[in-house]
Amino acid sequence: MDPLEIARWQFGITTVYHFVMVPLTLGLGPLVAIMQTMWVRTGQERYLRMTKFWGKLYLINFIVGVATGLVQEFQFGMAWSEYARFVGDVFGAPLAMEGLLAFFFESTFLGLWIFGWSRLPKKLHLAVLWVAVAGSVVSAFFIIVANSWMQHPVGVELVDGRPVLTDIWAVLTNNTALTAYSHTLMGALAVGAAFLVGISWYQLWQRRRDGIDTTDATGRVVVGSRPSIPGRDAVDHSVWIRSLRIGAVVAVLAFGGVAITGDAQAKLMFEQQPLKMAAAEGACHDGTSFSVLSIGNLGSQNCDDVVGVIEIPGILSFLAHGDFTTEIKGVNTLIPEYQAEYGTNLPDNPLYGDRAGQPINYLPIMEVTYWGFRLMIGFGILAAGVAVLALWLTRKGTVPRSKPLMWAAVASILAPFAANIAGWVFTEMGRQPFVVAPNPTPGGVDGVFMFTAAAVSPAVTGEEIIFSLAAFALVYGAILVVELRLLVRYVRGGAASAMPELGHPDEPDQKPDDVLAFAY
Repeated sequence: MDPLEIARWQFGITTVYHFVMVPLTLGLGPLVAIMQTMWVRTGQERYLRMTKFWGKLYLINFIVGVATGLVQEFQFGMAWSEYARFVGDVFGAPLAMEGLLAFFFESTFLGLWIFGWSRLPKKLHLAVLWVAVAGSVVSAFFIIVANSWMQHPVGVELVDGRPVLTDIWAVLTNNTALTAYSHTLMGALAVGAAFLVGISWYQLWQRRRDGIDTTDATGRVVVGSRPSIPGRDAVDHSVWIRSLRIGAVVAVLAFGGVAITGDAQAKLMFEQQPLKMAAAEGACHDGTSFSVLSIGNLGSQNCDDVVGVIEIPGILSFLAHGDFTTEIKGVNTLIPEYQAEYGTNLPDNPLYGDRAGQPINYLPIMEVTYWGFRLMIGFGILAAGVAVLALWLTRKGTVPRSKPLMWAAVASILAPFAANIAGWVFTEMGRQPFVVAPNPTPGGVDGVFMFTAAAVSPAVTGEEIIFSLAAFALVYGAILVVELRLLVRYVRGGAASAMPELGHPDEPDQKPDDVLAFAY
């Protein structure tokens, strides 16, 4: 039982699970901060309710994200010790900055925000939220810096077979990191925006179903009130319609940002990891055509089995170079180049164990890279399309009474999540067989790369990793149930679930002995 494959599955599963929380935290945080800013500036009740409702969901997701993220660091030492030894001198600086600077500010000031309601002056309380959100954004930057160094190593020299950091500025300004970071932030905003659209649609539909809101002869909303239901008043309608339209506008703008930054990232990938992009396009032969649809034998790594069904001439060249004529190298051209540069067989080194001397397959799993790339784009377009449709259908102040349409809107929350996950799977799987990809660009450091086969801990057995994978699956499954139950509970309760005083207007915002009422 090869521990390498099991360790890869374990790290992939836990990382994707954790990454589900990350874009929602990054995307929802700034939106909550903007809502509170509008409340401080205008004093309008709707912005206070928006801040507390969306802020509660933000906190639930943040807490779960922190809990699931802790596992990643432990895996470096337990299952990937050789990898940790290889990258440790480089990763030490950005990960220390992330932990001691960014995450410290993020968690500390978020705590002040939780405890600071009715205790800090309004503007100071708003400021601590902005600092916490900024901490999340900066924290993501340092994580992306570390990951991007694995994609494109810079700022080091090779000493006794290990990279030693010589230029931290080169690592922090790595062009791969800058483009990946901007792309990640735009994708996160798309996630946060879709979250607003789907949940707000559900709340407006509930008001229609309960007969609180109706429409006149022109289809324009007639806002009602239901005093018997906590929080179901005219302000409540304003909370949801404003949240939905803010989310829809942000979703459209975020999709534009994703497209622009994604184009820049793709051009870098064609330069830095050409085989990854060739596999993503099913481009077995040199050419200029973009494959809309290619088919082949499932699981086959033989380019002779791949047949292009629909191709658009010139688009591949445009993605890579911005023109329609430059020929792009295909898989059949690139693999011999990789073999000539990095060898045809794994080195005869104790690090590789029984894998030493085995042939190296430089071609990533084509189904994963090919469809991961297209699912990323497809789900992104779907999310933007839903946002545009939402803006159109709510132009008269409410949503249709259609229940299937409501469930479709709620389900659309998953589209940008799926796009983000597909993008990360494509990025990481497409780097194989390297855990640290070589830098083939001019000025690249010779010899700084690491095969994934050499990165796994040599003393760990497959049975041990299976046990830990099963344990993680049970714990993560329990955490998922808890998070979903909390989210569903507070979403169903509406703004009143975050502001119990809406049902009891004579009670203060928070009881003196329950300072965590807002958080939980």
